[in-house]
Amino acid sequence: MKILVTGGAGFIGSHLCEKLLEKGNEVICLDNFFTGSQKNIENLMGNKNFKLAEHDVEKPYDFAVDEIYNLACPAAPIWYQKDPVKTVRTSILGAINALDLTKKLGCRVLQASTSEVYGDPRVHPQKESYWGNVNPIGIRSCYDEGKRCAETLFFDYWREYGVDIKVVRIFNTYGPNMAVEDGRVVSNFIIQALRGEDLTIYGDGSQTRSFCYVDDLVEGLIALMGGKDFTGPVNLGNPAEFSMKELAEKVLALIPESGSKIVFKDLPADDPKQRKPDISLAEEKLNWQPAITLEEGLKKTIGYFKTVIK
Repeated sequence: MKILVTGGAGFIGSHLCEKLLEKGNEVICLDNFFTGSQKNIENLMGNKNFKLAEHDVEKPYDFAVDEIYNLACPAAPIWYQKDPVKTVRTSILGAINALDLTKKLGCRVLQASTSEVYGDPRVHPQKESYWGNVNPIGIRSCYDEGKRCAETLFFDYWREYGVDIKVVRIFNTYGPNMAVEDGRVVSNFIIQALRGEDLTIYGDGSQTRSFCYVDDLVEGLIALMGGKDFTGPVNLGNPAEFSMKELAEKVLALIPESGSKIVFKDLPADDPKQRKPDISLAEEKLNWQPAITLEEGLKKTIGYFKTVIK
């Protein structure tokens, strides 16, 4: 098939492009490099089935393809808060443009939504039926509400126009190709440890997250796209739950030469206290569950950052 991946030069998008190429597909990677990187896809540039289109999803685009994965959007707080209006525009206009092309072509489109649609959840773990607890006017709202509105658009196009949609809610994901300065907790801890700096925990370290290695996530995205009679939304993530303090301790144990210690700072506004996916729907509908443990994934990610940290 010929497949379009918006945000294809980003962290998750680059891994998805590589896996789709391995499966024998033609891939068009669309990216404006706001947060994506040429380095993430340089190993794909020599592949005759890979094509790069530099473009902003806020503006319409037109490619003859069989499937569209809509991943384009800044996903780390440091980036989506840098230009919050653009973040909202990317989520909403990007969704509309992907949906309009899908409607025109009669193909299938997958929306990469996020666990952030659940906000600071009052239900734990989070099931897809939970509507969330989101501050609509906070500093994270540009991302949270942008993604929630994108989901609304996807389901309205499905109901009104019969567009073939898939919606996935992605929980914390990590692995190679994460940006050095993106502020995500896994990359932050690894980089700080490799540089011999103190590992910064915001809050008392008791807040929890669940960490999914990127290879597992990509398998889930492809499984959802290939499934029949199931639109989602569906959670994809690793349900193994760890506190921030536990994660920091694991990173230090895997980089014993660092000599770093843990320090604590104030918790940012609207930072969720708990985040853990209920993946029973993914197990039932997609026959999917993550296979890579946190320790195994951290070793691979540390190995990657050792090659990029000078």
